[in-house]
Amino acid sequence: MTKEPHGAILNVSEIQHFSTGDGPGIRTTVFLKGCNLHCPWCHNPETLSPVPVKLVYPGTEREVLYGRKKTVEDIAAEVLEDIEFYGESGGLTLSGGEPMLQSAGALELIKYVGRHGVDTVIDTAACVPWELFVPLLGSVRLFLVDYKSDDPVFYKETVGGDRDLVLENIRRLISSGEQVRVRVPLIPGVNYTENDVPEACERLKGAGVKTVDILPFHRLGSSKYTAMGKEYMFKDTLPPDRETLSRFQKLFGRFFECSIE
Repeated sequence: MTKEPHGAILNVSEIQHFSTGDGPGIRTTVFLKGCNLHCPWCHNPETLSPVPVKLVYPGTEREVLYGRKKTVEDIAAEVLEDIEFYGESGGLTLSGGEPMLQSAGALELIKYVGRHGVDTVIDTAACVPWELFVPLLGSVRLFLVDYKSDDPVFYKETVGGDRDLVLENIRRLISSGEQVRVRVPLIPGVNYTENDVPEACERLKGAGVKTVDILPFHRLGSSKYTAMGKEYMFKDTLPPDRETLSRFQKLFGRFFECSIE
C-alpha cells in the first residue's frame, strides 16, 4: 500500500472487524474513546472516559486494555486490510464513545480511506455543537443518530445531554442533504413508554426524519461493568419481549419506515 501523509492522532478504544450491526454490509468499526454523555445503560462503558481503561474479568486470567493513541495512517492500514470483504455496501464505521468529539481526526481518516474507495458511516448521539459536523458534510455515507429519549428532563438529568440540540443537528444534517437513520435505544418504561412515542415521532418528523431503527435493550455489556469494578444498574432488567417490540414497531411505523435492529 502506498504511504500517504498523515497528521492526526485518534484516541481509539478498539477496532472491530467484520461487524454487521454498525451500518450496511460488512464493516470495520473503529470505536473512539471519550463521550460527553453518561447513559446508564451504555453497553460500551470502556469508551466513556478518554483515558485508557483496563478491564479485569473475575475468575479468569483475562485483562484487556482499552485506549490507545493511533495515527490515521495506522488505523487506515488496519481498515484497508478488510477491503476485499466490503463489497458494494460495506466499509468503515466510526463509533464510540462519541466520534464527533474527534471530528477533525475523523475527517482525515474518512478522506484517507475514501481515496481507496471505502465509505464511512458515523454512529453518533449528535449531542455536540453543529460546528463539529460542518467539515464532514458531503464526506460521510450515512449518519446513524441515537435519539436517547423524547423527554428533555430525562435527557438532561439521566443522559447528560440536550434533546433539542440533538433534534436541531438531525434537522441540519438532513437539510444539508446528508443521509440520516435515527436509532431509538429501547429500554421500555425507562427512556420510552408507548405514550411517549407519538410526540417523539412528531418531533422527529418535523426534523425531516424518514427512517427509525429500534435498538432493543440487552445486557451483553454487563460483564464489562464487573470487569471495571462498577455496578451495572440494569443487571436485573430484562430485554423487551417480542410482543413489546412489535407494539413499538407499529407505533413508530405509523410515521416512519421502522425496523428492529
